Amino acid sequence: MGYAVLHMEKTSGTDAAMSAHIERTIKPKNADESRTHLNRELITFPDGVESRTQAIQHRLDTAGLTRKIGNNQVRAIRVLLTGTHENMEHIANEDRLDEWCSDNLKYLADTFGRENIVSAVLHMDEQTPHIHATLVPIVKGERKRKKKEEQVRKRYRKKPTETARLCADDIMTRAKLKSYQDTYAQAMSGYGLQRGIDGSEAKHITTRQYYRDLMQQTEQLQTDIAQLQDRKETAQEELRQVKKEVQTEKLKEAATTAATNIAESVGSLFGSNKVKTLEKQNVTLQNRIIELEEDAQRKEERHIKQMREMKSAYEQQNSKLSEFVDFVKRYFPYVEKLMPTIKFLRDTLNFGDAAIRKLCTFKDVSIRGELYSREFNRHFKADGAVCSLKQDTEGKFELNIDGVSHVSWFRRKKDEFMETLGIPTRIQNRGINL
Repeated sequence: MGYAVLHMEKTSGTDAAMSAHIERTIKPKNADESRTHLNRELITFPDGVESRTQAIQHRLDTAGLTRKIGNNQVRAIRVLLTGTHENMEHIANEDRLDEWCSDNLKYLADTFGRENIVSAVLHMDEQTPHIHATLVPIVKGERKRKKKEEQVRKRYRKKPTETARLCADDIMTRAKLKSYQDTYAQAMSGYGLQRGIDGSEAKHITTRQYYRDLMQQTEQLQTDIAQLQDRKETAQEELRQVKKEVQTEKLKEAATTAATNIAESVGSLFGSNKVKTLEKQNVTLQNRIIELEEDAQRKEERHIKQMREMKSAYEQQNSKLSEFVDFVKRYFPYVEKLMPTIKFLRDTLNFGDAAIRKLCTFKDVSIRGELYSREFNRHFKADGAVCSLKQDTEGKFELNIDGVSHVSWFRRKKDEFMETLGIPTRIQNRGINL
């Protein structure tokens, strides 16, 4: 059983740097750009609000605050929500990620107030799926007086107890932080996540420190790879040196053999012991040559084996990928034609993965909520609208809503909206009799 992770961190100002990271206007080195399109904003911004930074300011402007906000005052609290890597992978593989996101949003709304949660972004392009939520600490009730204020009995103008205040300290007291860990673990228990060890000496680190550590680990990994490459080059150099040494020893052997022959001739005349000494040296050199040749052969065979294994693994992987692509093209030729429609459903209409998968099996899907129209640059309500995928005469797939193309559906919704405003949607031509 893994652990549920809820980490809170205060921030002052508009927190533009973190907004850039969350919204991917800058690309982190630890993010996989091929999966960035899977990231999604889980909360719809108010009209006129287009970013997390603007959403923070919009909440401050509309909260009814009566006190001026100080320059160093905490305006937002970052909330990181995730779990142990293996558990989050299991949740994603079981197609429960949408459910997990909904339960996280419900927990945040129940705990801190729905109107105070101005942004929540799911990141899927990093190692572990996680949510970056943004909490504006608007609270109600009379503020706690400091001890010195009580001692001097300073008079204060009493304010209504329901007056809105910006106060992160009221939200992040030691007791409340502990209770958040308890209640969040309870909310996540259905996903196999439990609370961390109560009273553990482990300390939280800031999000910035987390990514700094991650970058250091990445740099260390790159250093290790470079060192392995150096070792490989060193081994190759050693192999070349061994071959040279073998060649040198062979030359020495030839010279020793010649010297032995001469010594034997001289020894036969003078009876010197030099002959035996030279014979021993010759045997020693020959044994050394054999050892070096065998060592060189082993190193070369080991290197060749490693290269063959790497090549075989690559060819197998490439072959499987090619077989899979051929299989899909042969038995599911419509998949390639569905890709533009899937991108439109996910990126423009913000359909969830579960709904898209069901539509791709050519089943009807009933939706409730709002759908965005690029043509009219606005959202239209869909109350139980029935969606389906239909193939036109050219073989292309398009989204139908309530039996008509999505283009016609949006235009009909626009006409209905204009009619509610008393604006005629069509100008009828009047005939002129001559």
